[in-house]
Amino acid sequence: MIEELLMAVAGAAAAAAVYAGAAARVVKQYERGVVFRFGRLRNDVRSPGFTMIVPVVDRLHKVNMQIVTMPVPAQEGITRDNVTVRVDAVVYFKVVDAADALVRVEDYKFAVSQMAQTSLRSIIGKSDLDDLLSNREKLNQGLELMLDSPAMGWGVAIDRVEIKDVSLPETMKRSMARQAEADRERRARVINADAELQASKKLAEAAGVMSAQPAALQLRLLQTVMAVSAEKNSTLVLPIPVELLRFLERAAPTPAGTEAVTAGPPAAEPVPPPLGEAYLKGLGDAAEAVEDLTGASVEPSPKTDDTPA
Repeated sequence: MIEELLMAVAGAAAAAAVYAGAAARVVKQYERGVVFRFGRLRNDVRSPGFTMIVPVVDRLHKVNMQIVTMPVPAQEGITRDNVTVRVDAVVYFKVVDAADALVRVEDYKFAVSQMAQTSLRSIIGKSDLDDLLSNREKLNQGLELMLDSPAMGWGVAIDRVEIKDVSLPETMKRSMARQAEADRERRARVINADAELQASKKLAEAAGVMSAQPAALQLRLLQTVMAVSAEKNSTLVLPIPVELLRFLERAAPTPAGTEAVTAGPPAAEPVPPPLGEAYLKGLGDAAEAVEDLTGASVEPSPKTDDTPA
């Protein structure tokens, strides 16, 4: 009798252990348990920790509540300004309602992936190339709104959407490079012109100061010579003022046999200087001395017929 009782107790304990093993479940911290009893959804979602279900009758499905990082395959499209590009993105989402994620959609990950690809192609067609390259924050927000609206009905919340890369054709890359190079050259020319303007203003001010003090120009010339000679050059360039060259040109004599060519009327003959009284008196004295030495001049009388030969 006692043996039968002990065997019954042992059988009951074994059955209880088997039942407990079949009914015991453990839900991790980042998971939620959804129970289906005879195929019908139970309202209570099991929280993390140890939980029990009815064996054979209940089915426990664990849903991961972590943020899922899903890369979106590169999508090729034509932008609004008729440029063919390939754009890929990445979507961050998580499950906020475990029951809806299991009941309302067959595979919520696949559904989010297909919705992301469709929305990305739509964004490419509505945007310009400049927006894809430089205004990605606005496009990311637009993608997030397009994905978040249907995903909320699936128990999924879109945390963030990022456009990862934009691939351009090689011809477009070369065109953009030429455009950037031309823009940099234009800015360089503007900067050089601005520098020349500022330098000309400073030089004008310096010229005004030096014109008031002529010695300043000479000092500046000496400083320039010292700066050039300090580099130990074999050739020394010494600037000569233009005024000095002009002075030497005016002072140089005119070479013999050359005549000045003028564009005006012919010059008048030079007027001899007036003779002085001493010079005239000297000429008179010289004439009298010559007459005294030669005597009076006797002219022969003309011949007549009465005069004997």
